[in-house]
Amino acid sequence: MTAPSTPASTTPHPAQAILWTDPQRAEAFRDWLAGIADARQLRPDTVRLASADASFRRYFRLDTTDGRTRIVMDAPPDKENSAPFVQIAQLMTEAGVTAPQVLEWDRDHGFLLLDDLGHQTMLEVIDPAHPEANRPLYDQAIDALIRWQLASRPGVLPPYDRALLERELALFPEWYIGKHRGVAVEGQLKERLDRAFALIVENNLASPSVYVHRDFMPRNLMVNVAPTLGTDVSSLPPEGALAALGRPGGGSGAPLGVLDFQDAVYGPITYDIASLMRDAFLSWDEEFVLDITIRYWTAARKAGLPVDEDFGAFYRAVEWMGLQRHLKVAGIFARLTLRDGKPRYLADTPRFIAYIRATASRYIELKPLLRVIDEVEGTTAVTGFAYGRV
Repeated sequence: MTAPSTPASTTPHPAQAILWTDPQRAEAFRDWLAGIADARQLRPDTVRLASADASFRRYFRLDTTDGRTRIVMDAPPDKENSAPFVQIAQLMTEAGVTAPQVLEWDRDHGFLLLDDLGHQTMLEVIDPAHPEANRPLYDQAIDALIRWQLASRPGVLPPYDRALLERELALFPEWYIGKHRGVAVEGQLKERLDRAFALIVENNLASPSVYVHRDFMPRNLMVNVAPTLGTDVSSLPPEGALAALGRPGGGSGAPLGVLDFQDAVYGPITYDIASLMRDAFLSWDEEFVLDITIRYWTAARKAGLPVDEDFGAFYRAVEWMGLQRHLKVAGIFARLTLRDGKPRYLADTPRFIAYIRATASRYIELKPLLRVIDEVEGTTAVTGFAYGRV
């Protein structure tokens, strides 16, 4: 789905505004764009930076001669493999999920032309002060997730297996504890981590496997356009955008677009609902987390997906899967700061430490992990349980 844009004549953005560290790559980009401009109705003189992420990828936006916009992905092949993105974009389309269509791909240089899903993410539209007003947004997210999971087939995507789970968990002691906190991972601390990690891996491997987006959260879901109203909500405040999109008045609104799926795997069905409700950039009270998780579980059962028939058992599995993700992300955010020079991510690690402590305090088997966190953070044991806003 392509979002309406401001008329091209009002947005004169010169291509020279984009910074390139490699002059040869800059020239290759200009040549590639010029070569496809006529066929794709592109205006190369309007290229401007759209966004960048935690990887080496960058995204540009440019106008077309018929008043629309397109996205260009800049993914240097020596640093980023674009083949999974192309493959998974097609899988999502086949599953009935709104994802960017790959219109052109320069495999040698790592340039991709994509259709534009809009300017505004679900995270930007959410009203954190009124959880109940956001239920229709989360219902749409659940719908997209279930469509994606129903399309699952083994052997298509890389397996989210024991080796990958263990590599992810290893990021936490190496980068967060050792390099960020400066605590030696040895002796009793290491023994406690090893025992906890072994339990986490075994629990997560016990869940049935489906397609896993691996970063299914509001920041990667696009809600920019309500086609039935012809409304671009990018300039509206959250409450205005919710109203324009048919919320909370009962309509389902436009389908959410899904981005940042290139790391998708075949693994535990609990992963994506855990990442949706235990977000990297937004925290909800447990009442709302339970509400949306129940909505997902009910819809998944109705759709015939392999979720546990007992919600209590399913919710426990979601929590343990979320714990895996929180430990991994805390390690990744520390690595982004210390190795890659991107300190803004580390500011969100207190949210993940709170998630980790909350889950570890709830299960007696995870008490050793809680002791490690308390020792590293200099905190005291959790006496209650909630996903309070951090």
